[in-house]
Amino acid sequence: MSSPAERLRRDFGGDIIEPGGAEYESASRSVFASGSPAYVLRPKSVGDVQVGVRFAASAGLVLSVRGGGHSFPGFGTNDGGIVIDLSKLTSVELIDKERHLVRIGGGATWGQVAAALAPHGLAISSGDNKSVGVGGLTLTGGIGWKVRKYGLALDNVVAAEVVTANGALVHVSAEENPELFWAIRGGGGNFGIVTAFQFVAHPTTDVFYGRIAFPASEAGSVLQGWADCLRTAPEALTATANLANPLAGGPEAPVEIYVAFDGDDPALAAHAIDPIRRLGTLIDDDVALRPYADTLVDGVPPPPGIEFLTRSAFVEKESVSEVLQILTEVGAAEGSPFIAVRSVGGAVSRVPDDATAYTHRQAELMFVTTTAGPEPVVEATRPVLEAIWRRLAPHVNGAYANFLATATDEDVAAIYPTETYQRLAAVKRQYDPANLFAHNHNIRPQ
Repeated sequence: MSSPAERLRRDFGGDIIEPGGAEYESASRSVFASGSPAYVLRPKSVGDVQVGVRFAASAGLVLSVRGGGHSFPGFGTNDGGIVIDLSKLTSVELIDKERHLVRIGGGATWGQVAAALAPHGLAISSGDNKSVGVGGLTLTGGIGWKVRKYGLALDNVVAAEVVTANGALVHVSAEENPELFWAIRGGGGNFGIVTAFQFVAHPTTDVFYGRIAFPASEAGSVLQGWADCLRTAPEALTATANLANPLAGGPEAPVEIYVAFDGDDPALAAHAIDPIRRLGTLIDDDVALRPYADTLVDGVPPPPGIEFLTRSAFVEKESVSEVLQILTEVGAAEGSPFIAVRSVGGAVSRVPDDATAYTHRQAELMFVTTTAGPEPVVEATRPVLEAIWRRLAPHVNGAYANFLATATDEDVAAIYPTETYQRLAAVKRQYDPANLFAHNHNIRPQ
């Protein structure tokens, strides 16, 4: 009887990368984490993914699944286990022109998707980084530059193909295996490997996108005014506010408002964006008409040894003023983390809370604090960050899984309210009772 490793070498048609191999050093690490897995498997087909999953289940080793590899907790690698790297499954195909239906391989990145859809005049709202994987972002949310008009990335998924823990290929949609379809839209990689998504894209023109900056001394009034503007702005406008950028002066860094207006009409864009321009003393404004694909930036991997302490939460309307006041005070103090505040609402809030496993639908804002540096530097800032979050705690709720550097039980409880978690656990019990897919914000079978 052959061993699992022998069966892998016989049946797997993709690349098998092991320690000592020519590609191992780069293949073993993800964007934010180093690892030393025993195997990195790069499947070339869905059949290869099935073989890899069956091997992982029989080998009894930790399994990591890598799309773009941007997970802050380093879910895309491990020590001594198996990594299934989907980077060869990157096809982007327009399969129904009239419905704008697009089939996207589970290993594609959003930069690849934007480039492939641009010639068709189509787009999918998808985050802000070209090298982020479609799978990782979508399975837990997808707050992109058109989120207020078209919702989360996962709101535009209409079907998917999932390799489950027993190696079966399962098709999911509202009509086919609907409970698993519900679970993968927010429940992360807990239920299998998505080898392909079907999205409904939307027609796009060039968009007005860019940075509007104000002095740090005006942060309080600018942030409050910005939040007020977004409440009455057309949903074609999405915006993010940044302060205390350590690369631009920390507490003295300008308040940056990045705006994206979905449309190429200069009068409509000005009507939406000009109220933001009038919030304070304008020191920079590079907003211009650009291809939608150009709103996605080129991600630059951090140098080895740099760690990230990233945490997020949601803010509902009644707490916006208090949270922005606290963030303004924090951003003005030495040692402040980098703070980014993203507008949501709009189309996101019109989806029923129980329609997907992403439940923080009524939030008006999502914000992130990030500290980065060598481990001693990051650890030295931890008490300050904990004090900041104690101040924020009465006014915020939940957490956005794509901006968390940890995966504790408390993190999972913040991502998934109790009722949602229990429903996810029932799906987990059906499709992954042994918890093979555990290297994530884990839903345990119950």
